[in-house]
Amino acid sequence: MFGLGWLEIVALVVIALLVFGPEKLPQAASQAGKTLRNLRRMANNARDDLQAGLGPEFSNFDPADLNPKNFVRKHLLGDLEDDWNATSTATAAPAPDYADTSGGLDYGQIPPYDSEAT
Repeated sequence: MFGLGWLEIVALVVIALLVFGPEKLPQAASQAGKTLRNLRRMANNARDDLQAGLGPEFSNFDPADLNPKNFVRKHLLGDLEDDWNATSTATAAPAPDYADTSGGLDYGQIPPYDSEAT
């Protein structure tokens, strides 16, 4: 829950009990719950309004993709992960023989490609 362990949750409950007191703690928790519910409702309404305003072309738009970390992961690293997964599941090609040093390449000849070197 929010990346908190049991020890942190217990510490927060004890601090809340000391700050609000046993009489007002249920009221404070109720008010915090209502506020959180209202914030979620406003965020969902804003997301729905944004998607409705963008039109059907952007039906698969996710506002979380605007986060730079998610953008890089999806658009830049996604291709690398796809390539990595495709090569790892494919059968391994035989290793190229680089022991042949007979004068190099002729004009227009493509050098050998080592997929593990990149």
